[in-house]
Amino acid sequence: MKRFLIAGAAMLAMGTALAAPAQAELKVGAAKVDWTPAAKSLKEPYTGVLDPIYVRAIALESNGERAALVTVDVGAIPTDLWSGVTARLSSDLGIAPERVMLTATHTHSVPWGPHPKLEDQIVQAVREAVGKMQPGKVAFGEGKSYINVNRNIIDPDNRRWWEGPNVDGPSDKTVAVLRFENAAGKPVAVYYNYAVHAVLTGNLDLVSGDLPGAASRYIENAMGDDVVAVWSEGAAGDQNPIFFQQTYDLRAIRIADYAKRGEDISNAMPPGGVGMDRKNPQVAKLMEQQKQMAQSMGQMLGEEVLQTMRLRLERPEKVNGIAGASKTLVCPGRERTDKGRAGYAGTYVDAADIPIHLSMLKIGDVFIGGVNGEVFNPIATSFKAQAPSRRTMMTTLTNGFGPSGYIPNDAAFGQYTFEVVSSRLKPGCAESGIVNGLLDLVEQTDAAK
Repeated sequence: MKRFLIAGAAMLAMGTALAAPAQAELKVGAAKVDWTPAAKSLKEPYTGVLDPIYVRAIALESNGERAALVTVDVGAIPTDLWSGVTARLSSDLGIAPERVMLTATHTHSVPWGPHPKLEDQIVQAVREAVGKMQPGKVAFGEGKSYINVNRNIIDPDNRRWWEGPNVDGPSDKTVAVLRFENAAGKPVAVYYNYAVHAVLTGNLDLVSGDLPGAASRYIENAMGDDVVAVWSEGAAGDQNPIFFQQTYDLRAIRIADYAKRGEDISNAMPPGGVGMDRKNPQVAKLMEQQKQMAQSMGQMLGEEVLQTMRLRLERPEKVNGIAGASKTLVCPGRERTDKGRAGYAGTYVDAADIPIHLSMLKIGDVFIGGVNGEVFNPIATSFKAQAPSRRTMMTTLTNGFGPSGYIPNDAAFGQYTFEVVSSRLKPGCAESGIVNGLLDLVEQTDAAK
């Protein structure tokens, strides 16, 4: 299979992004739609709203070809939702499905299940973004943020795999940033990519955009409220916020409470805050700290995005056309026959093959690869290391939600973590299949220029 050498154009020296003249060949617009549910419409266990949630969209056009970068504050993008949205964007706005990146922030603080109006709200956000399109330009840069950490460790007491901050485990700290501005240099939107789970407010049972929402609101406030900051979920299948102790402490309290009632949940955790004694002063204090941590880490990530735009953006991209492509990878499946969250090898029987949807969007010399599942970090770093352009990122939980469960890298299958034992994939297929599949799509989209 043909593989490209890194192109000289992808190795441009870093410089001020605004130094180059405006590029008439690119048009850009952005919009966001508030889709926060009314508190009175929420069902148990949700009790209210902590902060608003949004659909954020960036619309692009070059040489008559349109594309959309869309992220929704939601746990996942069901495949039927993606199909419905892309069909309407194609028919109504001329945006082909292969040029849409529809991503979930993966916040654990939005109710799961169907949201009847969400398709309309996503289409509305893109339509508004298209309506605001104007001549513009885009620049790429990378920073580093240390608010994520590998979340799989060996328990020091029982020597089994469990959950906790593994500072020596694989964890990509890269923050990839695309800054879009108009011909006069005024910022229009930011698209940023980072690998961390949005789980800080998950115990509260309050609607929230969690860390991604806090980061985007902070960036938008800093740059001006007409700027739209679009989060892109990196390969965070094995990545947690580095400061997550409140959740571990709450888990210990909940386990003890259940044990008093004669139920052992130490290896099977109820979702959200189910079973929490919210009248317990320690529980209340820890939950307040969780709210603070979401804001604090959102600000920290937001500051790194802002600093990357100030100091580390490269020259604006020469965008002559936009290309997209997709394919389906099929891997052998398995079905688990026992229970337990982690620490022990699962038992399995053969099951139906698992399709994994791969996407690619090329904007200038920037390549955005999409996967419709929760991907382990080493798969993304392997893809980026082999890509022909270093201006490459992976966005996950994108363009549907596959039946795979977590997508571990090959080496991780020997670790009996909760992600690995619950994965519906057999080992030995997904890592190489995703990396090689995305590299094929890079080649395909690059040939379309």
